[in-house]
Amino acid sequence: MHTALLAVAIGYGALGLSHVNDSGFWVVTRYLGLSVKDGLRTWTPLTTVLGVAGFALTWVLYAAIPVA
Repeated sequence: MHTALLAVAIGYGALGLSHVNDSGFWVVTRYLGLSVKDGLRTWTPLTTVLGVAGFALTWVLYAAIPVA
């Protein structure tokens, strides 16, 4: 279980500070009609918060589950 949580934590760490290489960025930016500058202004803080929150939740679960 700890190995799976470690993989999830790595995934959340990769989520933070994503930018124009992320296809999700382009989908959201084009769908909402935002410029690249405005897209980065909203996308970067959003993914950073999601990455940190997900990592924190994974850390709590990692600490709560006993090692077998």
